[in-house]
Amino acid sequence: MSKDLVTVERQGHVLLIGLNRPEKRNALSLDMYWQLAKAYGELHQDPDLFCGLLFAHGDHFTGGLDLPEWTGVFAEGKMPDLPEDMIDPFGLDEDRRLSKPLVMAVQGICYTVGFEMLLCTDVRIAASDLRLAQIEVKRGIYPVGGATVRMFEELGWGNAMRYLLTGDEITAAEAYRLGLVQEVVEPGQQFHRALEIANRIAKQAPLGVQAALRSARIARVDGTRKALARLMPDIMPIMKSEDAAEGVRAFIERREANFKGR
Repeated sequence: MSKDLVTVERQGHVLLIGLNRPEKRNALSLDMYWQLAKAYGELHQDPDLFCGLLFAHGDHFTGGLDLPEWTGVFAEGKMPDLPEDMIDPFGLDEDRRLSKPLVMAVQGICYTVGFEMLLCTDVRIAASDLRLAQIEVKRGIYPVGGATVRMFEELGWGNAMRYLLTGDEITAAEAYRLGLVQEVVEPGQQFHRALEIANRIAKQAPLGVQAALRSARIARVDGTRKALARLMPDIMPIMKSEDAAEGVRAFIERREANFKGR
């Protein structure tokens, strides 16, 4: 297996995860999928990592799947089995979702699985040359990485069907209007802006950040009632943490808190 199809670099409490097959427009091979899953697993499990940043080397995020490699997987009707130390980048198993926030920097072509990875991240920064599309219907198949579920949650039914059923592209400006991305920047600036946001997230109380993310996901997947029912029970253990005490001290002392994730 190649060692550099996905680059992984720690920068403080942020893990930088980069698709690294630019000569193939970062077409997602099976090896890349496994390496991504391993990087997500590292972010998920390491208590010293507070946030992740997903990006791509080269001019394009990804042209989509390396389809010849994936035809056998689709024919079997299931995604590859992952060991316990890996996390599916598409978040198809809600019981094994990435527990840390993930910021995404995206540029150029971002088709099929790239779009589905975007839908599975939490904050997205796009270059103005972004070209988003779910083009599976143009290839004789349909999206199986979560787009059919998550796109209409984000865009509403009509907007989602507009793009899922035609395979048409979404520009950066339209992605911003629809709420798919939170900021649009000049090409080449998307990584730096995304890193700024990832570092801001990493400066906050990690246990609080992860609890907020978990609560929002419960609401999205299991509904409002279940999420509301978990609010007070889930804050009880956090109130016993060192970070909660530090937050109170910082408030009283009128200074910036120094959180440890404990």
